[in-house]
Amino acid sequence: MPSELVKCVVWDLDDTVWDGVLSEGSGVTLRPGVRELIDTFDQRGILQSVASKNDEKAALAELERLGIRHYFLVPHVSWQPKSGLVESIAKSLNIGLDTVMFVDDSAFERAEVEFVHPRVRCVDAAETADLLDRPELTRPVTEDGRARRTLYLQAAERGEYEKSFAGPQVEFLRSLEMRLTVEVATPEDLERAAELTERTHQLNTTGLTFSKSELRELMERPDQTLLVARLTDRFGTYGTIGLTLVGKTAEEWRIRLFLMSCRVMGRNVGGAILRYLAQSAEAEKVRLTADFKPTDVNKSMYTVYRLAGFKKTEVDGPVRVLEMAPGLPHTYPDYLALKLPATLDKR
Repeated sequence: MPSELVKCVVWDLDDTVWDGVLSEGSGVTLRPGVRELIDTFDQRGILQSVASKNDEKAALAELERLGIRHYFLVPHVSWQPKSGLVESIAKSLNIGLDTVMFVDDSAFERAEVEFVHPRVRCVDAAETADLLDRPELTRPVTEDGRARRTLYLQAAERGEYEKSFAGPQVEFLRSLEMRLTVEVATPEDLERAAELTERTHQLNTTGLTFSKSELRELMERPDQTLLVARLTDRFGTYGTIGLTLVGKTAEEWRIRLFLMSCRVMGRNVGGAILRYLAQSAEAEKVRLTADFKPTDVNKSMYTVYRLAGFKKTEVDGPVRVLEMAPGLPHTYPDYLALKLPATLDKR
């Protein structure tokens, strides 16, 4: 079953982004309405790329001439089957094929992609007029959304830097100069928080999703605390990359939802947040427990819990209940500069 949201629209070029066939040399012009579509998707935080059978140098030069080259991440222009191009784009962006939409005027090309990748949504270029109204492409414009393309470009810079870095992994992490900020969520955070629950599947401990209104209701309850996490480094900001929902009683704090953006995998950010919660729970003399509901893709988050010191205590239906083992040392990685709330109390 496809993901509910489309994270990336992959465009064909000839008779799709522009009218005409570039290789025929008669000149091309943008199709009516396409620039508005591309710009609006970008504002909404929907990534975009290109899968085109063309001469790469000529096609990229034409995109530059038309003033839209900068919108497209990892464009793939070659004479290879488009199913392979689409798959490579998804892999480069670290997203699932079920979050990709492919737009092409050719019924043959759409059928080839659909046959090889049935989870990819394929759209006829002649039927793009209503794309902005489709629910899988409709979402509020947020600060993180507007910056998403830039975030991916920065991630590519980090990737190149990591490949060129000579030395142990921990020295690479220190060289990033990372700064993690954890805060009790405010109403201004709710749009992005809701978006995170909808977009994040691989690093979501329970698979729960919440709308903005549902999160607002939770924030107003005295027994619930919602935390947001942000990360920056020498290359810029990662944006809001983490969300934690904690239910509180006098004897127990229960982590009902814990999720992280895939952009911070390998940074031990999740472990640092769990250490903060463990320290805070010990200071308040309450048990710290957590719900974990296994899915096909979130096994790595179970590992994060176990490495932080959580042990499985019981199974409540499909949910495993974990508990932080008492008396463990809770130290933070020395390569993370931290700004943490003094308490979990509401502001």
